[in-house]
Amino acid sequence: MTHNNFIYIAVMALVSYAIRVLPLTLIRKPIKNQFIQSFLYYVPYVTLAIMTFPAIVEATQSPVAGAVALIVGILAAWFGASLFQVSVACCAVVFVIELFL
Repeated sequence: MTHNNFIYIAVMALVSYAIRVLPLTLIRKPIKNQFIQSFLYYVPYVTLAIMTFPAIVEATQSPVAGAVALIVGILAAWFGASLFQVSVACCAVVFVIELFL
């Protein structure tokens, strides 16, 4: 490794540490602002969605198959299917679409 790599790793470690420690040390009282509470409540879900949705479309050979599987998965979950049923339905949709394309 070069000297620059150690600097990059050290900066990343400091930033990661600061992101986790600063809120604990700076915010001592409970957050009473309703907007900030709702914002912080949805941050994990938005982060997961931002990481997952592009991967769904790009993981298949055809982006159309991924997009259709995403729509089928959303509809299946909306109508109460279990996680296993949603995943099987999405896999089946991708298999069928890529079989014919």
